[in-house]
Amino acid sequence: MSLLPEPVLIKEEILPTALDLSVVIVSWNSVEFLEECLGAVYEAADGRDVEVIVVDNASTDGSTDLIRRRFPNVYLIVNPGNMGVSVAFNQGLQAGKGKYIQMLCSDTIVQPDALDALTTFLDTHPDVGAIGPKLLYPDGRLQPSCRTFPTLWTFAWEFLGLSRLFPKHPVFGRWRMGDFDHMTTREVDQPRGSSLMVRHAVWEEIGGWDENLDMFFNDVDWCLRIKEQGWKIFFIPDAVMNHYGGSSVKKVRPRMILASHGCCYRFFKKHQSSFLHALAIRMLGVALLVSAGIRYLLARLTPSRIA
Repeated sequence: MSLLPEPVLIKEEILPTALDLSVVIVSWNSVEFLEECLGAVYEAADGRDVEVIVVDNASTDGSTDLIRRRFPNVYLIVNPGNMGVSVAFNQGLQAGKGKYIQMLCSDTIVQPDALDALTTFLDTHPDVGAIGPKLLYPDGRLQPSCRTFPTLWTFAWEFLGLSRLFPKHPVFGRWRMGDFDHMTTREVDQPRGSSLMVRHAVWEEIGGWDENLDMFFNDVDWCLRIKEQGWKIFFIPDAVMNHYGGSSVKKVRPRMILASHGCCYRFFKKHQSSFLHALAIRMLGVALLVSAGIRYLLARLTPSRIA
């Protein structure tokens, strides 16, 4: 149970109850991206019945002042501390009233036709519970955004370096889907949570993000639970967004290295299926502990580089 006080709701009115789409944006000290992010959302949503919800995790860079000044129609939730990504997205999911919910990190820029493409696909595919767009880096390069669900074997290939040596190999490169060019519509396991659109009905059925996975592997876990309930998850290249990628994470890189390794272990432990599987996960935990320690030290010694 969180010891933090309740978040502050800046807009006092109650959100409407019949909407096409809710856009939920989680932000922490990302004022340099917020204006572009919100402006693009409103441009893409032009003509639609849309609500925009921003959950701010106690930013100290003027983010909330920017929102109040430039985007007064945003429903702003201000947390008194950094509650993590999962808690913040859950707050937005709880507040959202739209038929569909577009999850966004604040460094994601929606291109004009993206929301229409995503909602149209969900309208015409009632068995699809969630959908991801094609992501591009700001310079226009493709940003791979889909992965299969991780297994202990995929992490063995990661630790041995085989996944990077043979990124398109059907075994060694399977987790990162190195053989997928992101040019075709297809069913996938897990698009990135930073740009995932889901049905409100899916959230009502399976619940929100696992708050024990506060920063990483929360979207992996959510997609796994969506699939376990019989919903399909798709990727469509016709919806395009630009993603700067890890803008907030990079500001506290050493701490996030420890968090990512810890969340990875907790994800596997949550989904362990047998005694032997649990034993193998404990071995993975040792490897993750060693890896986290090495990368943490490298990040502290070379703070300008990503460890």
